[in-house]
Amino acid sequence: MAFDELLARRIHHELEQRSISYHDKKMMGGLCFMINDKMCIGIVKNELMCRIDPDAESNYLKKKGVRPMDFTGRPMKGYLFVHPSVIDRDQDLAYWIQACLEFNPKAKASKKKS
Repeated sequence: MAFDELLARRIHHELEQRSISYHDKKMMGGLCFMINDKMCIGIVKNELMCRIDPDAESNYLKKKGVRPMDFTGRPMKGYLFVHPSVIDRDQDLAYWIQACLEFNPKAKASKKKS
């Protein structure tokens, strides 16, 4: 499954502009941006995947083009998909990246495989 490479470049650019230390990792058929060894932002096909504060999820879901991440067939708390039509402008993409970065310090890291 391919992912939107232009969107990936835009995310790379935004993180580099903010001097954020990250690495990207192909997973879930897309691309994830790992910050502090935690999944923070991703791309699945052409949608932005955002890991946000679960306590603020209901507010984010009120925004146009946002839906719960249902990659496994059921919604995952604290993860959203954002439709490409609402992140065309750099400032709109920056908004979602900021939301993910704000939650990242509070997010739990996945257990390392042994």
